[in-house]
Amino acid sequence: GPALSAGHEIGEMIDRTLDEEREVFDTCVELMESIQAIRQPVIAEVQGHAIAAGCQLVATCDLAVAVDTARFGTPGVRIGLFCSTPMVAVSRNIGRKRALQMLLTGETIDAATAVEWGLVNEAVPADRLRARVDELATRIADASPLTLQIGKQAFYRQIDLPQGEAYREMAETMATNAVTCDAQEGMTAFLDKRAPQWRGE
Repeated sequence: GPALSAGHEIGEMIDRTLDEEREVFDTCVELMESIQAIRQPVIAEVQGHAIAAGCQLVATCDLAVAVDTARFGTPGVRIGLFCSTPMVAVSRNIGRKRALQMLLTGETIDAATAVEWGLVNEAVPADRLRARVDELATRIADASPLTLQIGKQAFYRQIDLPQGEAYREMAETMATNAVTCDAQEGMTAFLDKRAPQWRGE
């Protein structure tokens, strides 16, 4: 269809209790946290508009490639429901001023702006979307699955830490990573000028 996701079904949110609304948003948060917690990188293939929780979903994924006609927005303010949970992921991708512009105005941005602002990695013509996502996925899959897991988890652990603490924690992470079998194999293969044989340990 025309949208990757238009967010929550608004009609289902009318006349619900506070506990019922909490359940909806708790489930959404659980999904978003799961995307970043799993060891595999997650690529959003955005074939259409990503609005409200759909925009949150794109911002939550590790990478995102969008069709060049896609639009992104957090328009909840226009219907009296501020996009508070989408704000968490969106503001961590595009910064305060740009996030607040989207959140306070409810206006959408086009794919080129989403790339410029850092919400998505690339915008491509529709006939190139699947191929470009496959290229990224294949390139990522060439790496050690253990190293990818270590790196993805480390990225999200350090991103909001103060710089000094982040450096200390990442130095330990990198030292621990360096003594894994896959790192030793990768470095040896590099020196031997051959393809590494990953063991996932």
